[in-house]
Amino acid sequence: MHSIIKKMAQIIIPTPLRKFTNNESTFDTKGTTVKEAIADLANTHSGLAKHLLDEQNNIRSFIRIYVGDEDINSLQKDATAIADNTVVSIIPAIAGGSQ
Repeated sequence: MHSIIKKMAQIIIPTPLRKFTNNESTFDTKGTTVKEAIADLANTHSGLAKHLLDEQNNIRSFIRIYVGDEDINSLQKDATAIADNTVVSIIPAIAGGSQ
């Protein structure tokens, strides 16, 4: 009899932020919403908190987060539910553009 292995949701860490995660490119989270998942990540890797969360512990407005291929801003924002096996991607803002 085979047991089913339950896989947690996984956050993909962008390259610029990996210096705060000991170069880990992914993080398995127990969070069931985007907000819980990002808080779990920030609590585990405390150096990330100031880059991802504002003073009220909300996800910073310039950080884009995707659940699968969907931007959370087109879903339920940080209340978007995430299930086991879900891939959550963090896309940091890139400075630049015209003046």
